[in-house]
Amino acid sequence: MYNLVCIGASWGGLEAVGQVLSALPAEFDLPIAVAQHRHPDSQAETLAGLLQTQTQTDRPVLDVEDKMPIESRHVYIAPPNYHLLVERGSFALSVDEHIQFARPSIDVLFVTAADAYGTGVIGIILTGANADGALGLSRIKNAGGVAVIQDPLGATRRTMPDAAIAATVADAVLPVEEIANFLYGLWVSPATGAVTEAR
Repeated sequence: MYNLVCIGASWGGLEAVGQVLSALPAEFDLPIAVAQHRHPDSQAETLAGLLQTQTQTDRPVLDVEDKMPIESRHVYIAPPNYHLLVERGSFALSVDEHIQFARPSIDVLFVTAADAYGTGVIGIILTGANADGALGLSRIKNAGGVAVIQDPLGATRRTMPDAAIAATVADAVLPVEEIANFLYGLWVSPATGAVTEAR
């Protein structure tokens, strides 16, 4: 049984995250936390609003506030210039130092999620131009969770998927348009989710 989906993205991530969210069936009820690199001065509500509009989803898409509880069917966005941390049952925010030149850091989200939920985490690395998230995805995998990576061949920037593939043995390396279906399969049958070889 899974508790949380964590998505990390950077350059080209808005479109990629939107594709994943748009394709998820309405009954898929796992909470989703997103760390998307963006400028520290960007408007906090802009990304959540864009995703809500772009995906035309009835799932609430929210900018995280400190100590916000984690609820099913919600999509949680790391606010600009804050690290997003997962605690059991809630989120926390931090202004600790940048990691991989980023705050929010994908590694911070993934590592804290793995520490909080272990085998209950599904981590997804999407397009991006640095190596943030590779360490975190490895931590999720080592904790017994599931590691999913966008196929670098279709990524706007392939540096992030390539780094993640090098850092861990992924459960699936997929075109972005196939990731939602893979997630749904895991949710329907957690013990028998298909494993797709990394390329």
